[in-house]
Amino acid sequence: TDQEGGPKTLFATHYHELTDLSRVLPGVKNFNIQVKEWNDEIIFLRKIISGGADKSYGIQVARLAGLPKQVLDRANEVLFNLEQSEFDEVGVPKISRSDKKDSVSSSGQLGLFPEPENPLIQKIRQIDPNEMSPKQALDTLFELAKFMKENHK
Repeated sequence: TDQEGGPKTLFATHYHELTDLSRVLPGVKNFNIQVKEWNDEIIFLRKIISGGADKSYGIQVARLAGLPKQVLDRANEVLFNLEQSEFDEVGVPKISRSDKKDSVSSSGQLGLFPEPENPLIQKIRQIDPNEMSPKQALDTLFELAKFMKENHK
């Protein structure tokens, strides 16, 4: 607690708009870990300094944490468009340089990951016709047709 007996709270965020609270709430103070950028990498200098961070390092931290390249590439696309303030006709931020229509769900939620592959396509990918007898191939065809009827009405 501080000298007046009130509790202290530590809160971490990448949401830069929250750092503005220190301008209107006297008890709010911003601090960040000093970093040095070098060759598109960040180095944490292990020094706490006053003030909010001048930019987000979330993608670099995600890379350090070992997230897949596909996720990092997608995050960079989203960040690029947000930084360019590019919005579609209804005010939703464009989230891809290629402006993929399937990247926004019907709820307007931005997706970071590609849509999961259709289960029927997954089943077909598992088939090796070179290892099947004609009877097995015909049985598999019937199984796929049945799966399609039951799951894709």
